[in-house]
Order: sequence, then C-alpha cells, then structure tokens
Amino acid sequence: MRGYNFVVAYSDLKPGAVLTRRAQPDEYVMLLLDAHAEITAASETRQVPANSIAFVPPGDSHQILPDGGKIVRLFTARSGDLLELCPNAHAYDEPRIHIPEFHAWPEPAGGFRIRHYSLDVPKQDGRFGRIFRCTTFMVNMLDAYCGPRDTRRMSPHHHDDFEQCSLLLEGQYTHHLRWPWTTDIADWKDDRAISVDAPSAIIIPPPVTHTSRATGAGKNQMVDIFCPPRQDFSKKPGWVLNEEDYPFD
Repeated sequence: MRGYNFVVAYSDLKPGAVLTRRAQPDEYVMLLLDAHAEITAASETRQVPANSIAFVPPGDSHQILPDGGKIVRLFTARSGDLLELCPNAHAYDEPRIHIPEFHAWPEPAGGFRIRHYSLDVPKQDGRFGRIFRCTTFMVNMLDAYCGPRDTRRMSPHHHDDFEQCSLLLEGQYTHHLRWPWTTDIADWKDDRAISVDAPSAIIIPPPVTHTSRATGAGKNQMVDIFCPPRQDFSKKPGWVLNEEDYPFD
C-alpha cells in the first residue's frame, strides 16, 4: 500500500524466506514483529532479533528469515518498482497540494550501516510512545491498549502538511475522521468512522482532523508512520530513542 511519499509492505513469511533489494536508492525500514532475521548490506551482516526495528542502508541488501514470521518494510516512493505493486498505485497521480516535496534527512552519524533497536522499551512519563527515526522515516510504536480505549480521553488533532499512516498490528480500532470546511464547498465531506481489524493500514491526509480508538477486547497494537520524519516530535527532548545516531540538523 502506498502513501504520497512511501510504500508499506506487510509480509507473513514462510521459514527460510529471502528478501532482496538491488540498487536501493535510499535507506529503508524493517519492523520485525515475531520474526528474527539475518540482514546483509554491502559487506556487513547482522543478526537482528524479533521485536526490533532495523534501518537498512541504500544499495544492495538482503534478509534471511530462518523461521519465517511477520515483518513490515517501509520504502520511500523513490522505489518505483514497489509503487507499481500497490493496489492504490495511481492514487496520487494528481499531486497533493498540502504535502511538500520529499527530502531525506541528514546521513546518520558515522555513515550508513545496518542499525537495529529493541522495541522492548518501558513507558516513561512525558514521552509519547516509542519513537525511532532514520533519514527517510519516523516510526512510533504506540503503547498498546489492553481492551478498549477510554472514550472520555480521545485526542482529535490534524496535521497541516504531512500524511500519517496508522498501521494496526493487533486487535481492532475505529478511526474517526472529520474534513474541515474550506471556502470551497466541493472540499466538504461527511464525517467518517472506519472500523478495522489487524492487519490493516489507513493513510490520513492533511488537514483532516482525526483520532483513533482501540475497540478490541484483548491487546490492541498500532504503529504510526511518517515520511519524512516529523520535526515537531524530533524537537521534543528524549522522545526519539535513537536520536544520537540520526542528527536532527
């Protein structure tokens, strides 16, 4: 599935699966859910455990998943071969005036290489979720809800100039969307409440007001994806867990 700047690839792989990218133009993301992987890029090979996020450098790379499992990969729209595989490949043939042209962020400290981080990070007061970024993406592994979200504590908000991709990994959610009334009545749309089961993804355009409500009886786990990274979150002290590896400016 594609957004304006990116592609989301969700895979449920058999044991021994091999994934390969040739001449990849930029850095991409691997979210290892219940899978562990051997990742090779250039002359480097790393063993990455399950429940991790990995950033893979440009160029040639491949991954071996000895036991298979579920993974998510995130690529920018510069990967044209992947865009054509998306069922919504042509959803953006008409440019979106609210979204600026994509520009990658500065190269990581010490240059490109395979980097990976555990998602097993405890909650901390004052920090929102578990946020990681690279040169191309920001990924926020949100704190899971056990059971439905308190309907008295919702968080409606909007973004002026970037999309949000909310990827549901476990459970059920309802996404609530409200379009602003502009001076052009052709822009007006009815409110929507979209109920989804995992796995699923929704791409929320600017400047739609939105909030999402966990509704499943068990564990409800969602991850928010932004391409390129968000500046506002990056300016929050301590919010980006790997900020030492990826400079903000």
